[in-house]
Amino acid sequence: MALSGSLLGVFRSHLRGATQHHVRAHSVAILGAPFSKGQKRRGVEHGPKAIRDAGLVERLSSLEYPVHDYGDLNFQHLDKDEPFMHVPFPRTVGRANQLLSSAVSRAVGGGHTCVVLGGDHSLAIGSVEGHAQQCPDLCLIWVDAHADINTPLTSPSGNLHGQSVAFLLKELRGKMPEIPGFSWMKPFLSSTDLVYIGLRDVDPGEHYILKSLGIQCFTMRDIDRMGIHRVMEVTLDHLLARKQKPIHLSFDIDAFDPSLAPATGTPVNGGLTYREGIYITEEIHNTGLLSAMDVVEVNPVLGASREAVEATAGLAVDVIASSLGQTREGAHMAFQEIPSPKVDTEKLCL
Repeated sequence: MALSGSLLGVFRSHLRGATQHHVRAHSVAILGAPFSKGQKRRGVEHGPKAIRDAGLVERLSSLEYPVHDYGDLNFQHLDKDEPFMHVPFPRTVGRANQLLSSAVSRAVGGGHTCVVLGGDHSLAIGSVEGHAQQCPDLCLIWVDAHADINTPLTSPSGNLHGQSVAFLLKELRGKMPEIPGFSWMKPFLSSTDLVYIGLRDVDPGEHYILKSLGIQCFTMRDIDRMGIHRVMEVTLDHLLARKQKPIHLSFDIDAFDPSLAPATGTPVNGGLTYREGIYITEEIHNTGLLSAMDVVEVNPVLGASREAVEATAGLAVDVIASSLGQTREGAHMAFQEIPSPKVDTEKLCL
């Protein structure tokens, strides 16, 4: 639906005001989620450590945030967890997400901007649900090469990291079977409160779901055609023009081109450039509405070299820091005035 020029003007004025005042969260809570059972590749459970080792806490502290790193959640892998249909580890994934949901809810309820370090993208089920417990009117920006909106009936692999969004959407309530381990989970998100950015590997069932529900999504072709500035303008107009809502950002590192983020499980050529990815996060920060975020699918085991792992983890740090106020113009908060040289009057008398 097209917005009137006057409404667009008011909304963009709000964004400019947010930018001018350097909107910042008053504190940040970091939650490590070392979990890999939403897919079949080992190694993604080491993602939180790799991101921390790349200097996350130090970077956020340099932005003058109180940073609370609550360490890693302790996920239990059940010994007996039979597949449901062709979905592996359903009870383990369900229990992990229930634990994460509670942790995110506590962090957001405590007044923090919550940063979840994955782990695979099945963790977004619990992360977004826990956020919604505190902010039921939230909207979701999903930055990813993949739509992750399969159901068990459409998924080619059965992996739950490719079905996360289907658990969240109210419109798919009757299309999801009762999966063991997820009795606690009830869909809560309207499809109109969801935008995808960066898609380039969408399964046939997902394509039909996206089109039939009319979900706003921007493929890499759309980004090439429109430019990232216009993509973000339409994204934020779509989600926020009628009502200012808390934003949940779920960022899969494979949204970037594999040349930038090689240490990940499902890389797809033709992804976001560094400048496009950081522009997305800068614009989200400038709304002043970011309330929680996930950065997922950093897999140190799949990096061909130490340099590849460090590049991918460092990119995750950049995504988080720019979401929380780091600018490419440099930091602006330390100086309150231009310093003046002190004059040594005794030397002047000599």
